[in-house]
Amino acid sequence: MGRKTSIIPKASVARILVKAGAKRVSANGAAALADALTDIAMRISTKASEIAKHTGRKTVHEGDIKLASK
Repeated sequence: MGRKTSIIPKASVARILVKAGAKRVSANGAAALADALTDIAMRISTKASEIAKHTGRKTVHEGDIKLASK
């Protein structure tokens, strides 16, 4: 079976957690947050893509992302 890879790097997620006040971050903790953030990002990206298609564009703009994230 293949190795599961995350779209968002765990090191970046760990830095976010440390900036948020965590003293230490486990590898499993960083992986769990990376998975949660990936799920949220995929939902926003899908919605933003639908908004762009609805307006007749192929390009997703900043406003599409802002609207999709509300």
